[in-house]
Amino acid sequence: MIDFTLTDEQRNLRELAHDFAVKEIRPVAWEYDRDSTWPEDVIEKAWQVGLMNSHIPEEFGGPGAGYLDGCLIEEELSWGCSGIQTTLGCNGLASTPVLIGGSEEIKKEYLGRLTEAPLLASFCLTEPDAGSDVSGMRTTATRRGDKYVINGSKCFITNGGHANWYTVFAKTDRDAGHRGISAFVVPRDAGVVVDKKEDKLGQRASNTATISFDDVEVPVANLLGEENHGFKIAMMTLDRTRPGVAAMATGIARAAFEFAVEYSKERVQFGVPIAMHQAVQFMIADMATDIEASRLLTWRSAAMLDDGERNTLVSSHAKRFAADAAMKVTTDAVQIYGGYGFIKDYPVEKLFRDAKIMQLYEGTSQIQRLVIARETLLPRRIEAAETVVA
Repeated sequence: MIDFTLTDEQRNLRELAHDFAVKEIRPVAWEYDRDSTWPEDVIEKAWQVGLMNSHIPEEFGGPGAGYLDGCLIEEELSWGCSGIQTTLGCNGLASTPVLIGGSEEIKKEYLGRLTEAPLLASFCLTEPDAGSDVSGMRTTATRRGDKYVINGSKCFITNGGHANWYTVFAKTDRDAGHRGISAFVVPRDAGVVVDKKEDKLGQRASNTATISFDDVEVPVANLLGEENHGFKIAMMTLDRTRPGVAAMATGIARAAFEFAVEYSKERVQFGVPIAMHQAVQFMIADMATDIEASRLLTWRSAAMLDDGERNTLVSSHAKRFAADAAMKVTTDAVQIYGGYGFIKDYPVEKLFRDAKIMQLYEGTSQIQRLVIARETLLPRRIEAAETVVA
């Protein structure tokens, strides 16, 4: 039986996240965006009320919430500010490889750090020459006795300047392409260097940094899964986190839609509110449909994970559609505001800028289409999606 009714617990969780967005995020979101301010106070409050690390199992100090539960949180907090939500939610991306491939000792140590204090972790996959093409990775990890020595650089790392530890992907076999990549947990105090903070178009309340590793040593025990199996861990991670990105895109679109609806009722042209003009009504109708469709795809991709199903195709559907919809909805919101939508004194300008990154990170919209095409044309070949870089 198909049922989209949330449980009482899920409704309460959604309400908690929404109230937090109203009281703690919305009042400061545009100021943090303007100044590119680090939202440390919001991080501490979110951690205290349980809106971070929802994915961590109970045995490691987390609530053990489901993927759909996480999407409910991510939509609401992104409705408040997707930059702040990116900061709060990145622990899920960084720690999923640990949950997939880490030993019990590694899970206890590094997941425990996140649940015992409001600390952050980062996911380090992208490099200047290895974005969509992960096989172009140049960061290396060389086995020396009971340690691995890591050398290289990573870019566009969310929370990179503030992370307590990093999930790092590096080549352990330089000649094997994506089949020579391994994954490691690297504590910051092992010698990780933050090279610079990026000055971004949108999501300016989140920290995005370039970091480097110069003969950084980690114990062999910090290897996640088997050597040279890191690419599969990365792809499995993104299958699990893309529903959350789709939820974020839905939250951005919803915020822009609500602002546009209210403005259309207040703005008078030709003697009537512009909401009375069919041209504007049709824009608003399309926005509403896109948001509903984004949410349904998001929930389905998350529910499949909660049911233990492989969701590669549906998570790519959700991420691609929701990201593109967010860009379209925010563009139309600016259009409804007219010239005022282009001015920073009005809220939709920020949402327009925030929406763009949704089409880029955790696999561009073009990469999602490639995954969808391969999964559709070669549905029996499970490896098809795993040979697509993200």
